[in-house]
Amino acid sequence: MKITTIILAFLLASVTIAQAQNKTNLAIVFIGNSITQGKGGTNGFAPPVHAVNYLKEEKNADVLFANLGRSGSTTLDWLPGNAGSLAGKYFVKVTEAADSLFLKKDRQLIFSMKLGTNDSAIQGPNGAPVSRGNYRKNMETIISEVLHKYPGSKVVVHHPIWYSTNTYNSSKYLAEGLERLESYIPEIDAMIDSYKTSEPGRVFKGDTKAFKYFKKHHLKYFKPEKGQQGTFYLHPNEEGTAILGKYWGKAIGKAVL
Repeated sequence: MKITTIILAFLLASVTIAQAQNKTNLAIVFIGNSITQGKGGTNGFAPPVHAVNYLKEEKNADVLFANLGRSGSTTLDWLPGNAGSLAGKYFVKVTEAADSLFLKKDRQLIFSMKLGTNDSAIQGPNGAPVSRGNYRKNMETIISEVLHKYPGSKVVVHHPIWYSTNTYNSSKYLAEGLERLESYIPEIDAMIDSYKTSEPGRVFKGDTKAFKYFKKHHLKYFKPEKGQQGTFYLHPNEEGTAILGKYWGKAIGKAVL
């Protein structure tokens, strides 16, 4: 009996050691707007939390992360080099978070990006409306800067998600905004393809499924909000936030693990 117990303990210890050795160490900086920040959820768990939990539970990853989601932000707000002006006021947050995570050399540094909702607005957010060409230009400027500043890092770019055509809070979106938002998607895909040549193995397509999923299921998984043209749907609710985070986690795992 004692020998059996010793053997079982040895096997258990061996499995535990093997699992620890097989863990992938990640450090993720999430860049985004109020959706990334988690404005729609009521339990305090934003999409990055759910994405990280997925990577921990399903991909055996050890993950450190920073959620830099900022409500109302556009690609202009994340541009590098102008932290004190109207443009670029949040890029300093990226470097603050990434600098500390980059020092942990045992971890793969990843930037997870989901921007475009506020760029697409008719008026309100900084620089809106942002044309599809300028949207891509801004995204390329942000991505190229982090790739240069953090050698070996990787970037995962998610498609933006759907919102209702009567979305109008303090900012004006409506059908025109949604049409513009959808025009960003082929720009994202083309941009990622271009990086396959200039920065092979460093820039990846993230989630592409959430847009259609939430368009179909917004009544169940979006938070109804009162606006200037009636009840609109812009932010995932608590359940929707968990679903979106899982979409991101799956995409990040597929891209870098």
